[in-house]
Amino acid sequence: MSKVVLITGGSSGIGKSTGEYLTKKGYTVYGTSRNPANYKDSVFPIIELDVKDISTIEKAITSIIEKEGKLDVLINNAGAGITGPIEETPEIEIKANFETNFFGPINAIKTALPYMRNQKAGLIINITSIAGYMGLPYRGIYSASKGALELLTEAFRMELKGFNIDMVNVAPGDFATNIASGRYHAPLLEDSPYKESYGNTLKLMNNHVDSGSNPNLMAQQIFKIINTKKPKGHYKVGEFMQKFSIVLKRILPDKVYERLLMNHYNL
Repeated sequence: MSKVVLITGGSSGIGKSTGEYLTKKGYTVYGTSRNPANYKDSVFPIIELDVKDISTIEKAITSIIEKEGKLDVLINNAGAGITGPIEETPEIEIKANFETNFFGPINAIKTALPYMRNQKAGLIINITSIAGYMGLPYRGIYSASKGALELLTEAFRMELKGFNIDMVNVAPGDFATNIASGRYHAPLLEDSPYKESYGNTLKLMNNHVDSGSNPNLMAQQIFKIINTKKPKGHYKVGEFMQKFSIVLKRILPDKVYERLLMNHYNL
């Protein structure tokens, strides 16, 4: 029997590419969207799920179990971007970002675990971000939400060791997806003390996404992880310098690393 895979946020970007790749490899794939009727041409089924609504998570996973009898792989891919000076970012938008990027995956994991524990096997892949390894200017909330998911996975891995359930992080760098168009941007206020620096950084961030890597690289890495007997906890996918930036943070003095980031963002 082929493995059954659920990908949250499977209608576009990394989720779509991964779903299509795994389908070609013979997996039974389900993707999710808040509006599945918009994706009738998908090569794999798109079912309704809103990661901010636990009832839709429970309904989606239950329906897959009832139809397939199992859930082998959960890929927590649904996520939202957010940019802006932290001081000027509304609290409601900060909480909304954490609802999607952090609490959403937690609720999906908590819903899937009893089924995986019952079948004595399972794999959960959390799509985080290289941005989660460092506090980036004007992306601080996004960095924090993805960094929180990275640490959560580390704790979960140890708690799940006795159940034959693996959990891993896959941290992408900049990929050519629609995340820039869909993320919340704190407005550029005319009287803001951050107007010039935030405006310049925002243009730079959008350019990075527009010229990002092919999402198929993420799909290939996820396929390898699914077929790894004992996967490690952390994987990074992206250009060399993006991955190397994590190494630099470990070895450089804080002030030197901070200066490198500020130079990169022309601050």
